[in-house]
Amino acid sequence: MKRKLAILLTMTIVFSLLGGCGAKDSNDDGSKTKKVELDVMMSFPQYTDQVETYFDKFKEKMLEENNTEVTINLEMPSSEQYGQILQTRLSSNEAPDLFTIHALADIPTYYNGGYLKDLSDQPFASKIYDDVKQTVTYDGKVLAVPLESTAWGYLYNKDIFDECNITPPETIDEMKEDCEILKAKGYTPFLLSFQDSWIPQLMTALSLGGVVSGSETDWLNKMYEDNGSYSDVSEIFDIIDIINKNGTDRPFETGYDKGCAEFANGNAAMWVNGTWAAEPIISANEDINIGVGALPVNNDPKSTLINLSTSTSLVVYSGTEKEEMALELANYILDDNDSSDFYQSMKFNPVATCHNYEQYSWVKDAYKYVEEGRAYTDLVIPSAVTDEQAKLLQEYYIGSVTKKDMIDTLDKTFKEANKASAEANEE
Repeated sequence: MKRKLAILLTMTIVFSLLGGCGAKDSNDDGSKTKKVELDVMMSFPQYTDQVETYFDKFKEKMLEENNTEVTINLEMPSSEQYGQILQTRLSSNEAPDLFTIHALADIPTYYNGGYLKDLSDQPFASKIYDDVKQTVTYDGKVLAVPLESTAWGYLYNKDIFDECNITPPETIDEMKEDCEILKAKGYTPFLLSFQDSWIPQLMTALSLGGVVSGSETDWLNKMYEDNGSYSDVSEIFDIIDIINKNGTDRPFETGYDKGCAEFANGNAAMWVNGTWAAEPIISANEDINIGVGALPVNNDPKSTLINLSTSTSLVVYSGTEKEEMALELANYILDDNDSSDFYQSMKFNPVATCHNYEQYSWVKDAYKYVEEGRAYTDLVIPSAVTDEQAKLLQEYYIGSVTKKDMIDTLDKTFKEANKASAEANEE
């Protein structure tokens, strides 16, 4: 019996030693490597390679500095499916530890729903530029890490403008004059691309932003109180009419991709689209000289403003069980050493003091307006209203609806959205 017990003990010790030699969670000093698994959901699959590369750097950093082996389960649904998938995950208590949302449009909703962690005391918060920080702040709290931040108006071909000896107009009358000069020189002033309804909707986004931020500053509050009307800002149609009158033919045959190619080839001098289109435009014509101008909406230059917005932003789920590591990742997005390369790889604008990479010329054009205090943040309008605007602008171009029709429909849609929101809050 004693002999059998001795053999058993010897074998136990041997296997224990062998197991120790083969363990992957031990270091030379005997300490064990911690393991953490994070679930991250992001809404821009076109940047999957850049994000995965950056997350790999984060994992290396955590292993080296914190003795922690991090696994990141990254999901990148398409933009069309993202919102529904995220809401399903949140409602079924399967929320990712970190996820992206649109800063201005979504932060209030998700914060009021109790899904967002307050990040105000995190190191990254003190690095964000003040004007960008405002876009990720709600209820006095910093709630997201800004990723995509854009200052945008309309795109213009600088070489065509130089040839015609014109500069971005400050008033609507100057825009009319510039259109006549361009046509006299043989150029079509505006590229129209109505095949994708979200593109003509940009005209409303900019014109509303200029009017509301310049003169009708209480309009949006009135609309949410059911006391306003689109008739109060009907001058938004003035610049839209000018664009439509001076645009390219057959706009419904042109969508985003074709529009980028046509603008790149000089088929029009201006295009109401954002700086996000710069890369495909340059891919079609690397020699094009792109500029960004603020769209005039009346004859008051104070209403000629650039749109400063933060769209895709990263948040931390308030109920995460891996809060410490989730916060580590959130802070690493604006890491002093690595963040610049990450943002530049995706051609995003600088958003924080840790960013020291060269900005593109069109970004500099847009930020001149910001530096002059001539910028406004995105207007937060119900998505149902935005969708209706897009559809109506297509119909308005072909003449199947009038300005009055548009005003009546948008007023009705806004009130319906207010009612739906109130009922949802009651539930």
